[in-house]
Amino acid sequence: MKKNLAAVAAAIATFALPLQASADEIGGNFSKGRANFAITGGTGYAFGESYLVLGLGVNYYLFDGFAVGLSVESWSGSNPGLQKVTPSVQYVFPQIARMNPYVGAFYRRTYVDGLPDIDSVGGRAGVYLPVGRTAYFGIGAVYESYTDCNKAFYHSCSETYPEVSFTVSF
Repeated sequence: MKKNLAAVAAAIATFALPLQASADEIGGNFSKGRANFAITGGTGYAFGESYLVLGLGVNYYLFDGFAVGLSVESWSGSNPGLQKVTPSVQYVFPQIARMNPYVGAFYRRTYVDGLPDIDSVGGRAGVYLPVGRTAYFGIGAVYESYTDCNKAFYHSCSETYPEVSFTVSF
């Protein structure tokens, strides 16, 4: 599965390189040297329990539209407690009718209190919509596949779910 993540990241990087655009085309906030910060919050469901999910993330743009990122989440309010750490890559396409489509890939390590840790890989796609000069509302979908999946322990070895975010660029 780690080879699959590397292949997905390489494919995105290869696909994104020819699509580099000027900062004006990307929208400035997704240009080289910029950082986007994200705050996540909501509810999640795991191990038959509902959780309060809070998280923070950052993306740094290595070149126009292409970012590397890191996010952390804390899942609390139920047992077992969960903490997720997610390195990622993302490409934000030039603006189309006041929206910026994006695609990305990630690896996730989930630390589970009292149980073995869980690894997963996945991809995401969606759009960023401007809500201010440097603020964006994001909406999209995520596909996540669990490595070393044991069907006796998991209900499913993969899942698809919606993604909503609020990002501020500096």
